[in-house]
Amino acid sequence: MPALPLDAERLIDLALEEDLYLGDATSEATLDAATSGEGAFQAKEDLVVAGTAIVSRVFERLDASCTFDRADGAYVARGTWFGTAKGSLRALLAAERTGLNFLQRLSGVASLTRRCAEALASGGGRTRLLDTRKTTPGWRRIEKDAVRAGGGTNHRYALGDGILIKDNHVAACGGVGEAVRRARRRGRALLRVEAEVVDLAGLEEAIAAGADMVLLDNMDDETLAAAVRLAAGRVPLEASGNMTLERLPRVSATGVDFVSMGALTHSARAVDISFELRAT
Repeated sequence: MPALPLDAERLIDLALEEDLYLGDATSEATLDAATSGEGAFQAKEDLVVAGTAIVSRVFERLDASCTFDRADGAYVARGTWFGTAKGSLRALLAAERTGLNFLQRLSGVASLTRRCAEALASGGGRTRLLDTRKTTPGWRRIEKDAVRAGGGTNHRYALGDGILIKDNHVAACGGVGEAVRRARRRGRALLRVEAEVVDLAGLEEAIAAGADMVLLDNMDDETLAAAVRLAAGRVPLEASGNMTLERLPRVSATGVDFVSMGALTHSARAVDISFELRAT
């Protein structure tokens, strides 16, 4: 198994510590240390799997093995057995909850992302789905990995990855045009400058000031379509705010280049996966 990033290893440290800092009183009281077994993961609903590497590492940390026969990004139908863990029963039960927490949460992100990406595609446009920085603290890398597994595209990973002028920057600078001009003068040359606007006048001002990309915030479908006509291909356009699964086909049909959704990570529901154990 390829090495995990250090931040993922630190997450595993924290997760195992919070669950096992006093040991596993139940397993230690009921199971012989020498008894081995195996367990299997079953999808209790249709899902897109993600997080298999970090889950395998959880079991490995406790001297058990864990393998999956579905790669991240694969569709798994309800009722399917798609992974196996082997080792001492004590190790398997100590790893079970932590492993499932990662697997259910990350597969939930991937599953929601897949549904949203498919909804966008059904609108007949070429709109791509972006995530945001609205991630679980400490989980950003692995949640963004899950977004990619679901068919989405990562936006900024951190504040230093690009210049994104938001409403508070605009207010502090006295206007979107001035904020873009300052960013062009002062920002690192290799960083793209994106500006958020709330109306068509702001869009024109941002383009005139030299923005590389414009975020259209909380615009209705009619205004998004008007923004696409006004921009006329001069800059890529990203639509954000008040996005729902039902609305995505209509937004795609307006012709915007991107849709960003914080809900992919901040509101994804953990999917239902079970881990069933047997002694050997």
